[in-house]
Amino acid sequence: MKCRHCHHELEHVFLDLGHAPPSNAYLSASQLRAPETTFPLRLYVCDNCWLVQTEDYTAADELFSRDYAYFSSTSLSWLQHAARYVEKITEILKLNRDSFVIEVASNDGYLLKNFVAAGIPCLGVEPTSTADAAEKIGVPVLRKFFGVATAMELAEAGKRADLICGNNVYAHVPDINDFTDGLRIALKQGGTINLEFPHLMNLIRFNQFDTVYHEHFSYLSLTAVVGIFAKAGLRIFDLEELPTHGGSLRIYGCHESDPRKTRSVVMDALEKENAYGLRDLAIYNGFQQKADKVKDDFVEFLIAQKRAGKSVAAYGAAAKGNTLMNYAGVKHDLVSFVCDAAISKQGNYMPGNHLAILPPFELAKFKPDWVVIFPWNIADEVVQQQKQVLGSGTKFVIAVPELKVLP
Repeated sequence: MKCRHCHHELEHVFLDLGHAPPSNAYLSASQLRAPETTFPLRLYVCDNCWLVQTEDYTAADELFSRDYAYFSSTSLSWLQHAARYVEKITEILKLNRDSFVIEVASNDGYLLKNFVAAGIPCLGVEPTSTADAAEKIGVPVLRKFFGVATAMELAEAGKRADLICGNNVYAHVPDINDFTDGLRIALKQGGTINLEFPHLMNLIRFNQFDTVYHEHFSYLSLTAVVGIFAKAGLRIFDLEELPTHGGSLRIYGCHESDPRKTRSVVMDALEKENAYGLRDLAIYNGFQQKADKVKDDFVEFLIAQKRAGKSVAAYGAAAKGNTLMNYAGVKHDLVSFVCDAAISKQGNYMPGNHLAILPPFELAKFKPDWVVIFPWNIADEVVQQQKQVLGSGTKFVIAVPELKVLP
């Protein structure tokens, strides 16, 4: 197997979570009796370019199908994050009615609706059914996967962008070189690329192994991304560290020839990664044991609650929960059901573990003793919403980065 960026031979396993179904392959009731396809969920690190990547992956159209069920607008905090970003980048780049913005993986229009409201021309590139929701609120969408072919189509139509943005898409693309070349082709001279992605250094530091799933083909450090951009004729000239998704980077990219100078914060971040050990195999070789401890502690907690006669439910039918549950081998004998605010998921079942996905109001009906919050990155938001309904009789807990009862 070769690195999907530099084509160096891959030899070093970073994490092995066995076999699992795709994390967003939610099941209908009729599908529960049918065979379920699983794929190896194993990560390698390239000791040449330091890109961490999945061993095997299915075709992108299998993972992000027409009925893809993840809607970005489900989270209020994420909507607020998007609105703040649009306000900030509009001011920084002086975007106006003569500008053009492209968002790659625009989902349900959660972000671009802010540009539409400001009268700034924009276009979403989104192949899944979430585009239906975007179009209903006035966001124009090109229903295609993004890469060189789509970028050429946009460029030939005179639709090169002053800003190309993409939140949590860079890790999802199976051909990261084709995607990055597409960014260059679709970007105007003098234009800016903003990509947000979870930072590999935080994944390792805070033991966020549940962010590993098939839909994430790459796990990104700044070190790796700088090299990928350079090969495509692009340069990272600025960045921000963000608290989203357990710690993310927002990079600012441009054409290699752009006159804007690279800010010292970029070099500082590269030095920080180097000091942490992201160019040393030792930091990767020790991660499996950290993941195993989280899994073991979680299972022990659930078994203890079952023996004590306590009921346990979960909140958030998220990919994080699927990774954790399927790796731990947890079924509905230990966790009764999971609630989720996304209507598209309700009435279905989690892949692998087959937990029923119910509306959040079901928590108030059952009043479980414990609620496990799978999307730990929005745990505070969930607790604030649900405590008012459930009262003090229910306790909340997260399993990652370590088992913790929430106040």
